Amino acid sequence: MKLSDLQMIFQFVGGLGMFLYGMEAMADGLQRSAGSRMQKLLGILTENRLLGVLVGAAVTAIIQSSSATTVMVVGFVNAGIMNLMQATGIIMGANIGTTVTSWLVSMNEWGELLSPDFFAPLFIGIGALIRLFSKNHKKQEIGEIMLGFGVLFVGLSFMSSSISPYRDAPIFASAFQILGSNPVLGILTGAVVTAIIQSSSASVGILQTLALNGIVNWRSAIFITLGQNIGTCVTALISSAGAHKTAKRAAIIHLMFNVIGAMLFGVVMFVVFTAMPEFAASRINSVEISVFHTIFNVTNTLILFPFAGMLVKLSQKIIPEGAEEMKEELHLDARMMESPSFAMEAAENETMHMGELVLNTLDISIKTICESTEEGVQQVFDGEEKIDRANKALTAYLAKINNLSLSDTQHLLIKNLMYTISDFERIGDHCENLAELAQEKLKGNLTFGEEARRELDEICQAVRQSVLYALEARKHPNMQDIRLTAKYEQDVDALQEDLREQHIIRLSQGTCSTEAGIIFLDVLSNLERISDHAKNIAGYIKEEL
Repeated sequence: MKLSDLQMIFQFVGGLGMFLYGMEAMADGLQRSAGSRMQKLLGILTENRLLGVLVGAAVTAIIQSSSATTVMVVGFVNAGIMNLMQATGIIMGANIGTTVTSWLVSMNEWGELLSPDFFAPLFIGIGALIRLFSKNHKKQEIGEIMLGFGVLFVGLSFMSSSISPYRDAPIFASAFQILGSNPVLGILTGAVVTAIIQSSSASVGILQTLALNGIVNWRSAIFITLGQNIGTCVTALISSAGAHKTAKRAAIIHLMFNVIGAMLFGVVMFVVFTAMPEFAASRINSVEISVFHTIFNVTNTLILFPFAGMLVKLSQKIIPEGAEEMKEELHLDARMMESPSFAMEAAENETMHMGELVLNTLDISIKTICESTEEGVQQVFDGEEKIDRANKALTAYLAKINNLSLSDTQHLLIKNLMYTISDFERIGDHCENLAELAQEKLKGNLTFGEEARRELDEICQAVRQSVLYALEARKHPNMQDIRLTAKYEQDVDALQEDLREQHIIRLSQGTCSTEAGIIFLDVLSNLERISDHAKNIAGYIKEEL
């Protein structure tokens, strides 16, 4: 091997590295910049599959990877956030969204001034300056997008220039002639390459780079492109390995959608190429690859969209129902880390589920301290164990999200969610304390007097309202619920002082037993601390407004 040949190999590998890195950097910047918008996309999802297609296309266009979108969909289905019909629409849309990258790559053939090679160095220079010297995070995100965009096209330029000296080499002509004459081999090649690099966008970009140098014919390019769409399913299939059956079905739907499309187009194009051998052997350029890639994915979606229900049923036959699976208490799936915005959406949802568990445990503990039943005590203990497990799982999940690329607003939300679940856990501890006090009442056969029961009911209602409004404020951040939380917390403080004095008077008058009196005072202390934690939760939300 000549030294120049080795240099060209190094140049191609370096160009490929820059292309992949630039794509990731650009997508990373786009995700952070559009984070809040992506988060709102989940709220758009309904049973309407058409909306799902639009959301799938939009998300994939932002994160520049249909594989990543589908992996997230598997995570959402596994978490119970999304059903299979919604997932099917998003998977179809993801295939359309992934065509954006191929159009970016083909810009090199739009004209000299429109060619990214022309202005890519300028983008790198401006993007780097913004990233290095701007203190504004929004501007830094824009700089990162520009930098990634520039590096991506410099990488493409490197790959193209390393291949151009060999455009007339017999090995390329022979290789693409073999791939073109055997459709199965062409599709298999596209699938394997895409499966290895885990990105159909990147593999299509490599094919377009070869086309830029005029060494790819129509027949081989079409079959390889069809294979690339199949290869992109591998990531989601691997991702679903440890998931529930419903999530496995989402990955199977993705595979079926792309395989059926590849088979349909493969047969049609084979007939066309057989009838038009000169056209099949002619050179294809990168723009024509983009056109075919887009037509294939849009047409495939239009053809299979009406049959989404059948795809779901077929996936259920391929992966049939077995024994009922145990449902996880929390729906936290690492697959959603592919997009920090969606991972945060899942974390917020589970924080609210934890809050609802806390409120339910508080209700049981309030009832138990008044009625003192062993069954109620055990229910509180069980609830507190669940709260502890949720606290550990959510804290670990939020810590992982915090290490991803986030905006300042998202970092603030992560911090406040961590504080919130810590306060939830402390409320659970106080509920456990109330259950233990109820146990003491049972063992000592102690009771509260009528007046003490009435007072206890009054402060318990105020405590519950403070926690309820704190949860409402966390669910839909607003000042009204924050102010109501603070109002009820103040009511609890005032009641606690007043009831403590009243009860000490009863103790001194001998109208209440000492043992029952001590438990009553301890109950008041725990209730007051619960309302304090509710006020803390509302305070974190105020910081976000």
